[in-house]
Amino acid sequence: MLEDILHQVANGELSPEEAKEKLATFENLGFAKVDHHRKKRQGFPEVIFGEGKSASQIIDISRAMMNKQENILITRVSEEKATAICEEIPSFEYDQISRTLVRRYQEKLEYQLDGYIAIVCAGTSDLSVAEEAAKTAEAFGVEVRRFYDVGVAGIHRLFAHIDEIRDATVSVVIAGMEGALPSVVGGLVSHPIIAVPTSIGYGANFQGLSALLTMLNSCASGISVVNIDNGFGGAYNAILIHRLANKRT
Repeated sequence: MLEDILHQVANGELSPEEAKEKLATFENLGFAKVDHHRKKRQGFPEVIFGEGKSASQIIDISRAMMNKQENILITRVSEEKATAICEEIPSFEYDQISRTLVRRYQEKLEYQLDGYIAIVCAGTSDLSVAEEAAKTAEAFGVEVRRFYDVGVAGIHRLFAHIDEIRDATVSVVIAGMEGALPSVVGGLVSHPIIAVPTSIGYGANFQGLSALLTMLNSCASGISVVNIDNGFGGAYNAILIHRLANKRT
């Protein structure tokens, strides 16, 4: 890319100012430095964490990314902020369950890699975290198959889908309460498991801490654990594994 830009400057196709803009690693907005080279370093563009940011800040960051023709994913966005953002940038799609905003540079969603990630969710109360994971993977061009409400309280529901789960490249397994589901799935499949504890549960659940400790102490091999309610982080790790698996096929 560097040589192409230098050749364009030498041939008069690009001004030095335009070349400088193309070579800039980030854009300073004052309140934020937008990392335009994230995709070159890591394969995926920067993701905007919406919680704690104002709607106007998110709009400015989004517009800076739109100028680079990137898909945009924003996580943890309240409905009130999403409404204000969509009024300014109508091309965003808001999902109320996952609290995500997605804007695709290409209108049609095309899966860029073969195979799929399984999103396995224990209960309906965990759906917001599960959908954050699913929307993250889909925003990055990865096919997702959802297996919801298959927790250990009715384990037969999981067995009804186990063959399809086994065929996934990697599974993101989400559970609250005692957090046992990743251990069960881990003993039934031959691919990596990313376990996501949720804050759903009664008092002794300690807002997800008991589920987190259960997952960290799992006796099933091949399980990695992310932070409480971190559907985005679980999906991101799964996407990296999925991408590596595609390189080997």
